[in-house]
Amino acid sequence: MTTPPPAGGPSGAPAGGSRAVPPKPVQPKPVPPKPAHLPRVPRLHSASRETYVPGDGMLAWLPFRPTIRMRLTLLYGGMFLMAGVVLLLLMYFFVRQALHDVAPPSFVFGKDITVNGVPMTSEQFNQYLANRHDLASNSALNTLLRKSLTVLVCLAVIAFAAGYAMAGRVLRPLGRITRTAREVASSDLHRRIELDGPDDELKELADTFDDMLDRLDRSFDSQRRFVANASHELRTPLAINRTLLEVQLSDPAASPDLQQLGKTLLATNERSEQLVEGLLLLARSENELTDRRAVELSEVATRALEQTRAEAGKRDVELRSELGPAVVAGNGVLLERLALNLLQNAVRYNTAGGWVEITTAGVPGGGGELVVSNTGPVVPGYELEHIFEPFRRVKGADRTRSDKGVGLGLSIVRSVVRAHGGTVDATPRAGGGLTMRVRIPGA
Repeated sequence: MTTPPPAGGPSGAPAGGSRAVPPKPVQPKPVPPKPAHLPRVPRLHSASRETYVPGDGMLAWLPFRPTIRMRLTLLYGGMFLMAGVVLLLLMYFFVRQALHDVAPPSFVFGKDITVNGVPMTSEQFNQYLANRHDLASNSALNTLLRKSLTVLVCLAVIAFAAGYAMAGRVLRPLGRITRTAREVASSDLHRRIELDGPDDELKELADTFDDMLDRLDRSFDSQRRFVANASHELRTPLAINRTLLEVQLSDPAASPDLQQLGKTLLATNERSEQLVEGLLLLARSENELTDRRAVELSEVATRALEQTRAEAGKRDVELRSELGPAVVAGNGVLLERLALNLLQNAVRYNTAGGWVEITTAGVPGGGGELVVSNTGPVVPGYELEHIFEPFRRVKGADRTRSDKGVGLGLSIVRSVVRAHGGTVDATPRAGGGLTMRVRIPGA
């Protein structure tokens, strides 16, 4: 059933005729101005350590990361210190003014008097009293200032400590939100914050974050179910096609042309089956593992090697291995598929007379490392950024043949690594080929 053409005719022609409409002039897009400052260097986060890179702002000179708790502590303590200094200055001014107002009265004598054995007139005696009053006032003010500064410093220390504790209590829900966000970032979309407490801005933020996670979880689950259901639905007709083709090929009366056509269709059907199986495994490996067990990487690599030897022999590729003990936490079936995909990828994209080497070893702090190196064509460094994407192939390489997979091998590897909370790196070798390094954490 064909779709009728639109009433307006071909694109660019009006509905009432066939005259070409002159195209509208295309306005060039404005070039955005270059930023006046250099972009900030991103902070690097890892499971074991955090490297702080100073950025912009008033606290960029600090050798450590200025957290919000530290900033609130400085704000609370600084405000208290400023208020204490202002109060101390006002108190000093008012006490000085009060001492000035209570100056001693003036005396007038008819004859000289003796003070401490010194004869004085009335003017000298009044000056003597004024000097003594000034000395006593200055001494009292200095004592008041010294003791007030001591008390202010002690109270400032207490204020900074209390501010640090209060800031920690206020920011405790924010820390819970951050921890949940990190767990969600590791593909665990089922986690929720579920923050209790007063209905303030932090609870509103947590509830909004939970709502967003609900929508994302439903969206990802729907996508995975669609891929899984579609893959399952495709497996039945593909199995029927394979059976029919095998029955036809087993007929001795079939002509050579029909035999060749059947073999071609059977190879195409096998490639479609591999694609469906890859989609099923990719949909399953995207989920975060909940049941983890101790798995020996050397055993996983040994089983993958046994499954790859026949194909490597057909392609004249030598398999090498150096398997050391390495115990990781994860799913043995998925890890075996990870190693098998890496070996198959290294064998298929190799050269005749080349080699593939797989090694396993433990890493400091727990966990294991699996490394697959191979010879082959030179891979440009700029292509490594997209090498783990589905159906992505290196430019210029003959990667369209059906015997080289369906373009999901490395995508499945990345999904399995993410589900185990590990890392995978690809680096080109100097003489051609790649080195794939996978690290899986331990229990």
